[in-house]
Amino acid sequence: MRLFKLFSVLCAASACLGTLAHAQTVSTLYSFCAESGCPSAPNAALVQAANGDLYGLAASGGAHSLGAVFKLTPGGTLTTLYSFCAQSGCPDGQFPVLGLALATSGDLYGFTEGGGANTNGTFFRVTPSGTLATLNSFCTQVGCPSGEYLNSLLRATNGGFYFTTQFGGIGAKGASGQGAVYKITPEGTYTQLYSFCTDASDGCPNGAIPYAGVTQATNGDLYGTTAEGGNDDVDGTVFKITPSGTLTTLYSFCAQSGCPDGDYPVAGLVQASNGDLYGTTEYGGNGSPGSGTVFKITPGGKLTTLYSFCAQSGCPDGRGSPYTLIQATDGNLYGTSTSGGANNGGTVFKITPGGKLTTLYSFCAQSGCTDGETPSSGLVQHTNGILYGTTESGGANGAGTFFSLSIGASAFVETLPASGKLGASVKILGTSLKGATGVTFNGTAATFTVVSASEITTTVPAGATTGTVEVTTPSITLSSNVAFTIKE
Repeated sequence: MRLFKLFSVLCAASACLGTLAHAQTVSTLYSFCAESGCPSAPNAALVQAANGDLYGLAASGGAHSLGAVFKLTPGGTLTTLYSFCAQSGCPDGQFPVLGLALATSGDLYGFTEGGGANTNGTFFRVTPSGTLATLNSFCTQVGCPSGEYLNSLLRATNGGFYFTTQFGGIGAKGASGQGAVYKITPEGTYTQLYSFCTDASDGCPNGAIPYAGVTQATNGDLYGTTAEGGNDDVDGTVFKITPSGTLTTLYSFCAQSGCPDGDYPVAGLVQASNGDLYGTTEYGGNGSPGSGTVFKITPGGKLTTLYSFCAQSGCPDGRGSPYTLIQATDGNLYGTSTSGGANNGGTVFKITPGGKLTTLYSFCAQSGCTDGETPSSGLVQHTNGILYGTTESGGANGAGTFFSLSIGASAFVETLPASGKLGASVKILGTSLKGATGVTFNGTAATFTVVSASEITTTVPAGATTGTVEVTTPSITLSSNVAFTIKE
């Protein structure tokens, strides 16, 4: 195994060249502070809750300097909701990792990497107002997801949560693996679905060491990446796993000499509206010196390399992105790179589903990097249409920033969940929803209640079919960002 490798391969085709854009400007909304008591080191994409605010985890800082849950308004006001290790011995956990997952109840769920009853991390629930409940304290035995570098949490359509670990897991014969896939209930009961590479002598063809969580496609299956395994035991894979645990390796990277198809995928996947899945690799590609790629892969496993980073001298287009892409409502994919760009402070970029990349912003464009440096997560699109993200350094205090970037997208609504049976309860999240006069599911009218300016509750009406959910307000009709799927 190896942690990384670089390839000195040059861009051979003009099609790999990206475009620099100067129209969009990042707005720094908040600068994290380095003093004791402040949340610091935000380490994952934010999530929008039903109240319209954005929620995140800080790996350090807080009242006890061991991490915190915080919320940010779209305007940049930060509130620390919970500081971990509030009790002697930290039974509530410490060092929260990655992001939060929003449940249909409106509560948020997440992990800590330390603390808990067994000092090996916790699974917790926190309300939007900050009341925290520890649901599980992970154990110390082989095969537990404790202390094994947990990855981001996915809320699936069956109501359960799924996650991966970078190490650990246990095979059918008791051998310890190199990462695993787990399911965990909202009450905290977890089940191992698959353990990677429990026999390293076989070369780990099904992958090893997943660095990212899984995503659920519209077919109900889960898709993810491993950073290693596959070809030569070191190059990484794309895999599919059913909710019950049957895993299929769809693609092994570095299948070609020089790895023009990419190497070492550490980000997760996102399914676009065209049905394909999109992701990035940290290394490989035709850029110099093998600085990563953007790729698409069909649910059946056909991979196409769309773009190679560092296609230009000095890497003004950035280096490979370690964070999961998002598809915004304009149909384009957006992401961040942690290095490269005009100032080598990282970038925000967009890429079309066909592979044309545009650098939207290069961080550290201001003296002292007051606009932030080294993006620390992927992006989120708020229902107001604006993109939001964080950096891990720079800003007025040198401890990172919370920023926004307008892409000119209109406001929209988001359903929670994105699928359901006729008669099922659904929350609709949005902006300026007060005074709404109508809700439809693919044209079929539904009864509804306006809870607040950012939330409507409704039920899937009889006769509804799969399609767009629309909310009519006195000033505008808002459409859902994805089609609502009617389940049998």
